[in-house]
Amino acid sequence: MTDFIAEADRALLERNGLADFDALWAVQLEAVDEPNTSGGGWSSVFRMDLEGRGFYLKRQSNYLTRTLHSPLGEPTFAREFRNIQRYQQMGIPALEAVFFGERKVPGERRAVLLTRALDGWYDLDSLLEQWPQLTPAQQQAIVRECGLLARRVHAARQVHGCFYPKHIFLQADGAGYRAQLIDLEKTRPLLLGQRDRVKDIEPLLRRAHAWGEAEVRALLAAYLDQPMDSGLVDAWLARLNLRRNHKGAR
Repeated sequence: MTDFIAEADRALLERNGLADFDALWAVQLEAVDEPNTSGGGWSSVFRMDLEGRGFYLKRQSNYLTRTLHSPLGEPTFAREFRNIQRYQQMGIPALEAVFFGERKVPGERRAVLLTRALDGWYDLDSLLEQWPQLTPAQQQAIVRECGLLARRVHAARQVHGCFYPKHIFLQADGAGYRAQLIDLEKTRPLLLGQRDRVKDIEPLLRRAHAWGEAEVRALLAAYLDQPMDSGLVDAWLARLNLRRNHKGAR
């Protein structure tokens, strides 16, 4: 089976003896959290630093999902890797893959996905925790960039599927911010128009507890390329609030 190795990182992996599946499967590292388990399988994430550069190494065994691509099941990292490549081809800013491979051994299906660490970037969750300490200009720039990011995803006819604060990473860029996404496992084509778009955005607003109506309007204004007081923003706000109230009541 052919493994994927990003050419920009091949020499670095080779110098450290980590340019193949078996080496990445065997390397001893500390997990960053408790493994996920499902259906007798497991999936775990590790931090790895090589020559001053940071990576996240993800390994899983018998941690499978059924998709149209693989109706009998495949490692969830295989789906995420395809989506990483799709986002790159579409120009949607997201995490970058360095290595991907999968193996079948007796009684086991293994997969490895290595991605570049987003060092110097901050997830929106952490920025929301310090929201009152940010300047109004910083707050406005962050909200606007989140709206523009959602617009880019949906303009490419994709649904992220987990558009949560912990999956949106931002980095200061002059007077503004840049944003990109992680966790592309649930990305799928946008098929149902506004319904899919509302469903994708609403979880972000439900979890962004530091935001009030002004921030939501600013995000929608950037997303829709409309003034904050436009009728289209009003309509979207009403629909999002309806869905948020319905989800909150469950």
